[in-house]
Amino acid sequence: MSTKPVIGVPACRKPIDIHQFHVVGEKYLQAMVDGADALPLIIPVMADDVDIDDVLGQVDGVFLTGSLSNVEPHHYEGEPSEPGTLHDPHRDAITLPLTERALKAGVPLLAVCRGYQEVVVALGGTLHQKVHEVPGYHSHLENKEDPIEVMYGPSHPVDLVEGGMLHKLAGETRVMVNSLHSQGMARLPDGVTVEAIADDGLIEGFTVDDVPGFALGVQWHPEWQVTENEFSMAIFKAFGDACRAYAGQRQV
Repeated sequence: MSTKPVIGVPACRKPIDIHQFHVVGEKYLQAMVDGADALPLIIPVMADDVDIDDVLGQVDGVFLTGSLSNVEPHHYEGEPSEPGTLHDPHRDAITLPLTERALKAGVPLLAVCRGYQEVVVALGGTLHQKVHEVPGYHSHLENKEDPIEVMYGPSHPVDLVEGGMLHKLAGETRVMVNSLHSQGMARLPDGVTVEAIADDGLIEGFTVDDVPGFALGVQWHPEWQVTENEFSMAIFKAFGDACRAYAGQRQV
């Protein structure tokens, strides 16, 4: 019998040819296998048919991935999106309540990029829809014409708050991260501890306070080539260890 924890990974819903598909990028699944030493389980984003409590009863952790889509702004009382903005309301309908319930239940949670933004919104924070248009911030967008290795390569430094989880995992207070996002945190939600701040002041990492389980969100993409980056491996290993511990508690 496998001792690997099962980690639920909500899908994105997207059309392929004439049908709708529920998909997860392979790099996220690979990070679960190689970094967290876990078994990823894709969660279909069918809010009318998938009971969140049933899902949480089957998994030892939840991983919220990045995506090309943005959280719909009505969830955080934001202004309507510009025409052409890609959204995924089916994903929103699963991930926002899933985040709240996982945190309350103590199910370990790791969130990156869009997933990080989902946690911000689920906890009552708000988002900038276009960070690069907000005075004081630089562009955090990728250049879509770059080769993928450059696109996901180091882009800017983040300062890790001394004594925080990320500082302990990295062993240093400043690291370089990649940057592939247009949205970013505007208002910090209550009940979180800031873990990482970009060189322009944008908050790019936090842990959730007063919850019984591991709960970390980062704005960058540590899943990219996870085995080649010690800091990224440390993040996923810590998450995997938390999921194993949670699985052990559930089996008692």
